[in-house]
Parts: sequence; structure tokens; C-alpha cells
Amino acid sequence: PLNVAIYISFFPQLIAGPIVRYSTISEQISSRRENLDCFSDGVYRFMVGFCKKVIIANNVALVADAAFGSDKLSTSMAWLGALAYTLQIFFDFSGYSDMAIGLGKMFGFDFLENFNYPYISASVSEFWRRWHISLGSWFRDYVYIPLGGSRVKKPRLIFNLFVVWFLTGLWHGAEWTFIVWGLMYFVLLTLEKTTGFNKKIGPFKYIYTIFFVVIGWVIFRSENITQAYEYIKAMFGIGVSGFSDGSAKMYFSYYKAYIIAGILNSFPIMTFVKSKIKINENLYTVLSWLVLLVLFAVALTFTVKGSYNPFIYFNF
Repeated sequence: PLNVAIYISFFPQLIAGPIVRYSTISEQISSRRENLDCFSDGVYRFMVGFCKKVIIANNVALVADAAFGSDKLSTSMAWLGALAYTLQIFFDFSGYSDMAIGLGKMFGFDFLENFNYPYISASVSEFWRRWHISLGSWFRDYVYIPLGGSRVKKPRLIFNLFVVWFLTGLWHGAEWTFIVWGLMYFVLLTLEKTTGFNKKIGPFKYIYTIFFVVIGWVIFRSENITQAYEYIKAMFGIGVSGFSDGSAKMYFSYYKAYIIAGILNSFPIMTFVKSKIKINENLYTVLSWLVLLVLFAVALTFTVKGSYNPFIYFNF
């Protein structure tokens, strides 16, 4: 009972994720080993997550809030707001997951990864294998597979997908926006699994995937279905004040550094650079720590000067 109590009350993973199962850390509770390298890795990972949240997510959130709070949008401002929220929710939530994983390492626990560059996905199916991995695997193991999974006839497969994605939407909140968001993914995943059309459109599969991911986040962010409908209309130039306006130019001018940083860090750029440029491992470690310490100091100043800005997934 004491081991279960430790698991239930362990604060890094408790509030938002990653969703940690008892089986993942049961052995670690009774026989974990702490050392300086593990603690150091945990500190590094925590600081990465902190910088993601404070430097990128909190700043692009100001653009998203302005767009979704506007009564009269231009097309460019609608797309800018949608892009900003797409970056905000990723860096906010993956930042929290990094901080939780880092805190766990400081105490000698190894949590599973929760994100794996989801915005580079070539299909909606792949996106959900890379986004909030712990939630996807939970629904897979406790809902989808018990219902029969994909090894069933097509009508049953469609039913299984419907149940999973209806519940996924409902898990985020008892609002129609979340239900519609979940059902949108049900439709897309049903089409992918039953027709495989996404494999036939070549490089456009990346555009198709990110397009629907962005549209999905608009629905997810909206206060109600009416706002989501009006916002998506604005993205396609229907009922707008024009293609561009002063607000879009102003917000992009003020926050372009954070938007560009968010876009670049949505790709595994450092992994690519490290694989192409031969650099001494010790030198790379020292340089990465120096850069991270500078960014962490900047993030701390943002925190001191800024207002309270809770993690998005505290709401769910």
C-alpha cells in the first residue's frame, strides 16, 4: 500500500502528464538508484521544458489570445492566431512533460517520453503516435484493444474508432468543441485506415496532416462551436475585414522571433546538425549547457516580470 501511495502522490506526473502507469515505475519505487549523472540529466531536461514553456509558449500565447479574442479578424490574423496556438499548445504541454520527466530523473525515476516531434508527421495516424504518447497508448490498451482493435471487420473497426475518439474528445472536457475535435480525428483516421488515401498523395501528405492538425486546434481552442465556425470561415476569407490588417502586421512584428523559434524547434534540427557536423562530445555537452543556462536565465527574468500563466493541460 505504501508503494501505491508513493505512485499516486508523486507530484511531477500527477497534474498533466505524462500519464505514468504503476507498472512502469513499480520496480523503480523499490530499487531505484540515484547518482550525479542521473540528477544532472534531470536538471537539464527540466530547464529545457521550463524554457519551452516560458520563452516560447507564453509569448506566442499572447498572439493566439488576441486572435481568438477578436470580434473582427482578417484572414492573415486568423492564420497567425491559429499558428500561434498550434505552437503554444505544443511547447506548453511538451514543456510540462519535459519538466515532469526531469523532476522524475532527479528522484531516480525514468518516465516514458510523451512527445516525439509530432508536427513532422506524414499522416494523422503518425501524428497521434507522436503527440501525447502516454494518452494515446492508454486509450489503445484500455479501450481500443479490448474492443477488438483493428483485427476486426470494417464496420466493427469504424465503431471501435468512434468510441475511442468520442471518449478522447470527452476526456478533455464536456464541451461540444472537444467532442467535434475528437470526431474530426475519428473521420480522418477512419479514412486513413480504410482507404489508405494518405499514402497516395506523395509529399502533400505532410501538408494534409498539418492542415487538419491546425484546424483541429482552432476547434479545440474556441469557446464554443459558433466561434470555431466563424474563426475557420475567417481563415478562408469569408466574412473578414480583409486579407491583412494592422493587427496581423503588429503582432507578427513584435512576436516573430518567438514564432520562428517555435517553428524551428518543432523539427529535430539539433539532431540533424549533430549528425552532419563532427563535434567532440564533451565540447558539445559544455556548449549545450552554456546555451541552456543563458536561456534559463532569460526565462527566469520573463517569469519574474510576467503575470501568472498556468499550463494549458491544468484545465484537462
